[in-house]
Amino acid sequence: MSLTHTFGLLAHPDQEWEAIRNESESVTKLYAGHILLLALIPAVAGFFGTTQVGWQIGDGQITKLSMTSALQLSVLFYGAMLAGIFVLGKFIDFFAATYDAVERTPRGVALAAYTATPIFLIGVIAAYPNIWVNMLAGLVAVAYAVYLLYEGLPILMKIPADKGFMFASAVLTVGLVMFVALLAISVVIWSMGIGPVYVS
Repeated sequence: MSLTHTFGLLAHPDQEWEAIRNESESVTKLYAGHILLLALIPAVAGFFGTTQVGWQIGDGQITKLSMTSALQLSVLFYGAMLAGIFVLGKFIDFFAATYDAVERTPRGVALAAYTATPIFLIGVIAAYPNIWVNMLAGLVAVAYAVYLLYEGLPILMKIPADKGFMFASAVLTVGLVMFVALLAISVVIWSMGIGPVYVS
């Protein structure tokens, strides 16, 4: 049912969040049927785009990554997405009681995973690594993911809309902090020699 939810969240999010709440998937099933597959989209597209298509700044020459470098970075990016969903989900479960969530079944990972669906899907655009196209598509995907978060959290956690807004804002803040931390970790990893290797 996970992939069915993927398309349902794009077409009729309110109804789909209700269906997700009623289904109550385990974390293992959620990863196997949704996260592992969809997280591959941006990782594989990024690998293809940076090794086969390349990018160009102005009238300069086309730049690509070496196959080994792109593979390393794609694997690390894929792992970071899988770990990020899990960590954010556990944060949601940990703080659910603070916002008087009626739902006691842990649903944080489900909320984090399904909220990230637009970002996973739009990751296909990485196959064409044009900075402006990628930024515009990314902004649209992030905006819809934020909408899904604010729309879905009160439904999934069974809390009033006003508390849901505060809870979703806290989750969004943690997500932004995690993103900044990921950038910092990337710098450290690059300094260890696993950074991008460019080819003409």
